[in-house]
Amino acid sequence: MKTLHVSIVTPDGPVYDSEVDMLSTKAESGELGILRGHIPMVAPLQIGAVRLNKGSETEYVAVSGGFLEVRPEKVTILAQTAERSESIDIARAEEAKHRAEDRLQGKQDAVDFKRAELALKRAMNRIDVYSHK
Repeated sequence: MKTLHVSIVTPDGPVYDSEVDMLSTKAESGELGILRGHIPMVAPLQIGAVRLNKGSETEYVAVSGGFLEVRPEKVTILAQTAERSESIDIARAEEAKHRAEDRLQGKQDAVDFKRAELALKRAMNRIDVYSHK
């Protein structure tokens, strides 16, 4: 099987740069599975995990939105934030989850509710990705 080059980049710099057999992630339009030779496309991403399959190994990267650009031999993900499973601080992610849950239970104005909801999704995504390490 021919490989696909994947780069995941944030405003702070590169997070992942390697060859993979397959990539799967959640775009706004639904779940995407990408192999080498995929048609070119650009898609906005949801908060979620990027699953990178390389032989019998699978790596996970938590992304909090951004864009995916697909070319036949290369995929670039421009994410607001991205963390590999092994670099996630699980204690910090658990704290963020509890803070967001407390804010959601407080039910302040709509802006705070939406921010807390997004913070909860990001924290839960990081915890889920960490569990795959």
